[in-house]
Amino acid sequence: MKYIIWQIFLLLTAVGTVSAGEVDVVKVDVQPDDSGAYRFDVTLKHADAGWDHYADRWEILTVEGEVLATRVLVHPHVNEQPFSRSLSGVVLPEGVSEVVIRGHDSVHGYGGKERIVKLSH
Repeated sequence: MKYIIWQIFLLLTAVGTVSAGEVDVVKVDVQPDDSGAYRFDVTLKHADAGWDHYADRWEILTVEGEVLATRVLVHPHVNEQPFSRSLSGVVLPEGVSEVVIRGHDSVHGYGGKERIVKLSH
């Protein structure tokens, strides 16, 4: 009987972790500064379930897939959904006119909705 209860517990724990899904990028605001660098304000949505499954970063990439910058998220946002975080001082390579923003979580990795953002120079 204890074995069956333990199996049910493990199954429910796994289902709770998987149900959090992937990270969706729901909004991106980009502002250039006077130095030519950019500030990215990114809003993510993810059903964070605690330390075992949460949105742990977002990235800025070229449309070809080269990672240009990463914003690490150091804790879950269980009661703050969707949530926004910023990254300033992002210097982009010459000629980059649009970037991709993607989210990452601690269980599924990459996935969910990404955003393509056209940059104003």
